[in-house]
Amino acid sequence: MVQLLLVHLVAAAVAPLLVRFLGRSSFLVLALAPASAFAWLVSVGTDVRTGQGPQQQVTWVPGLGLELDFRLTTLSWVLALLVTGVGALVLLYCRWYFAAGDPTLWRFTSVFTAFAGAMLGLVLTDNFLVLYVFWELTTVFSYLLIGHNPASSTNRRAAMQALIVTTLGGLAMLIGIVALGVRHSYRISEVVAHPPALDAVTIAAVVLLLVGALTKSALVPFHFWLPGAMAAPTPVSAYLHAAAMVKAGVYLVALLAPAFAGAPGWHALTIGLGLFTMLVGGWRALRQHDIKLLLAYGTVSQLGFMVALAGLGTREGALAALALVVSHALFKSTLFLTVGVIDRSTGTRDLRELSAVGRRLLPLAVPAVLAALSMAGIPPLAGFVAKEAAIAAGLETATDSVPFPAAWGWLMTATLVAGSALTVAYSARFLWGAFATKPGMPPTPLRVPHPGFVLSPLLLGVGSLLVGLLAPLEHPWLMPYARQLVLGAPPPSLALWHGVTPALGLSILAIVAGLALFAWRDRVEHVQAAVPALVDGERAYARLMRGLDVGAVEVTARTQRGSLPFYLGTIILTFIALPGTVAVARGSVGAVRLWDSPAQAVIGAVIIAACVLVLLTDRRLASVMLVGVTGYGVSTLFIIHGAPDLAITQMLVETVSLVVFVLALRRLPTRFQRHVRSIRRRLRIVLGVAFGASVAAVTLVASAARHVVPVSIDFAEEAHSFGHGDNVVNVTLVDIRAWDTLGEVSVLVAAATGIASLIFVKTRNTRLSMASEQPIEATEPTRGTWLRGGRMLRRERRSVMFEVVTRLIFHVMIAVSLYVLFSGHNLPGGGFAGGLVAGLALVVRYLAGGRYELDEAAPFDAGLVVGIGLLIVVVAALAPLAFGGTILQSAAFDFTLPPWGEVHLVTSAIFDMGVYLIVFGMMLDIVRSLGTGIDRQIAAERHAEAEV
Repeated sequence: MVQLLLVHLVAAAVAPLLVRFLGRSSFLVLALAPASAFAWLVSVGTDVRTGQGPQQQVTWVPGLGLELDFRLTTLSWVLALLVTGVGALVLLYCRWYFAAGDPTLWRFTSVFTAFAGAMLGLVLTDNFLVLYVFWELTTVFSYLLIGHNPASSTNRRAAMQALIVTTLGGLAMLIGIVALGVRHSYRISEVVAHPPALDAVTIAAVVLLLVGALTKSALVPFHFWLPGAMAAPTPVSAYLHAAAMVKAGVYLVALLAPAFAGAPGWHALTIGLGLFTMLVGGWRALRQHDIKLLLAYGTVSQLGFMVALAGLGTREGALAALALVVSHALFKSTLFLTVGVIDRSTGTRDLRELSAVGRRLLPLAVPAVLAALSMAGIPPLAGFVAKEAAIAAGLETATDSVPFPAAWGWLMTATLVAGSALTVAYSARFLWGAFATKPGMPPTPLRVPHPGFVLSPLLLGVGSLLVGLLAPLEHPWLMPYARQLVLGAPPPSLALWHGVTPALGLSILAIVAGLALFAWRDRVEHVQAAVPALVDGERAYARLMRGLDVGAVEVTARTQRGSLPFYLGTIILTFIALPGTVAVARGSVGAVRLWDSPAQAVIGAVIIAACVLVLLTDRRLASVMLVGVTGYGVSTLFIIHGAPDLAITQMLVETVSLVVFVLALRRLPTRFQRHVRSIRRRLRIVLGVAFGASVAAVTLVASAARHVVPVSIDFAEEAHSFGHGDNVVNVTLVDIRAWDTLGEVSVLVAAATGIASLIFVKTRNTRLSMASEQPIEATEPTRGTWLRGGRMLRRERRSVMFEVVTRLIFHVMIAVSLYVLFSGHNLPGGGFAGGLVAGLALVVRYLAGGRYELDEAAPFDAGLVVGIGLLIVVVAALAPLAFGGTILQSAAFDFTLPPWGEVHLVTSAIFDMGVYLIVFGMMLDIVRSLGTGIDRQIAAERHAEAEV
């Protein structure tokens, strides 16, 4: 099963490349990913039916007990078939939906395929934590798909709305998962097979899980995000909002029902909100003129229907719920795809503008009619079979008082019949609005679609008919799930005819009532206009978000004042008041040794003197240099303590910091404004002394508080045994604690991207062109030069000595950086230090030859370098999985490579290469922003002054 997910991952990764070479035909290739998964699922169907479905476990983080568990049950098998089968047909449909040359295809193909893989993983996993990961992946991918057109404010607003609502539910679900997993188990099959006792924690966990399900499946009061998501392209609506994403909530309810259907609050949330949503969605569908929105509100209604049945907790209810899930996926995806064809053929989705479409698009009208009849519950379609089973489940509850009193059972049955009548009414409204010839209206102009464009809705529509006709054959494949529940009698077989039964009579009543509502649609519209909206979730959401915005502005105005001293003062005061005060008042200090050697005392005195001089000087450059002295002093202490890796890194970071400060100081006054007798200055001195004393106290107390052997005591042996290196520091970073490094570089890349987006407003690639851009600085041409970019500088800014030295040492510095990178596994160094050295080499080129010389040294985009580095890090982390290992596991290879001789290569060095490129790219970003960017500003100002 992991292989199926990897197929989708690879397909998503290569999708942009396929689009580049194949254009729209790439959809046909990408459809093979879900199609192959569908074929495999069909091949194991017999095993699943007999309870011998495949299982798979992949060890993820052994130390934490995290495992990737996958298990195929009847419920997950049915959902997986829908996800893969409908997904393949929707991708096929996309080949003719999108226009040739659409510039967004590369992104859409990749995100859509990735979403299909995430949805497949969600229904296959047997671990709550992994389920949550896939759950949130579907949220993120759906956000990208709904916001497919970022230039449209409607798309952006709908995408953000869906993201916020579903993420809120996902966070609630995560809390429930953690509570349930800590108290019981994270393995889904164990929780379902051996339900825990319903104590307060378990009940709260179940309720939080249901909140996640209700938000995902768009139940009241979270229903409003689904109609808003119709701003997405129609294939997205047909897949995410008919067969995949919105089914995730129904799937979670059905998954938990065998274990928790009797929990307090379960029926109120599932049946109560489900039936209410069924009525609200059906009522709102009757007032829509956009046929896509009509289907959206119909989907909301059907989701409530499914959640209510899945949450009932009886065998007949479970069977009806699963049958309804299958029929809904078939008829609703057919209808959404139909809307896409109509929209592309006529240019409108407004039923007031559509007329005589059905007779001219007969190959499309036929499957649409079948799907709409199935949605309305008309025999012999699949929807009729599922609806009759649902009404029978309601009647069983009313007559047998299981699982709640008979009065509630009759109310549930009456609500199901009323909701079904609304379903018939809006199904008829859809067919009439989309295909009928309306009196007094001319036929709507249209273009006849390509036969391939109607193939997918045709197959799905015919599927609704076949599933209905073959309902007795469907029954044994769904029954294993129904048997998991213990309440209720064994349900009768799914079939088109059970004789004259109360369920049949109520089905006929619903059909007649629905047709009457449609026939009297004008009166219904008048009633709807007169009745105020009792449930307006979108307005409530808008008010909530407006309140959050106002509150955020008020809080920000009071706390984020734009004053760096205020921010630092708040942090320092908090530290002094909390840990500092506790350390002084209640901490115990052991024996204190001031220094181990006189050299430490001398270096400490130098650092203290530099700190004091920083307070006394009024020159910015001098203060920066003195701060640098403290950093170099600390690196010297590292050397004395025998920590060369830390010393090298500290020195390089300090050097980079000095460069950054000096480049930025060009736009600042040379002196500080000192107010010697200012009260604020005195307060800062007091605050600084108190903070220093607090840090010293916390350090002494923490040092004396250790009472166990530190875990790092074994790092030296572990670094050699399974890290295959002698440099403990570097092996710790790229192997022992590589997860920390992976997280840190990810944050580093995110921060670099954010900062770059603020500095480089138009583009991150600020490479200059000496051929096309007229230099502002140069005043006269120069004949000879050691650096090509140096000839663009003014004569007074050039230094022949500096250019010669730069020409000689640049390549040496690059070579040293590579040596530091590759030798870091056994000697002092590593990717971080090597990247800093390479970045400093760029700084030298910039200082010697200016911004043009920088682009000669690095003629590429810094963002590209950072991205490649992060890609290498991730690939190096995941690569061991392909060879049966664990994530971030290292392996060593010893071989002979002439003329170098014996070579010892550790795979974690590849991880370190990614770190090297990330740091190098960030250094290039820094020099281009604070170097090239400021140079341009200065040159532009001089040019403006010269023109004046």
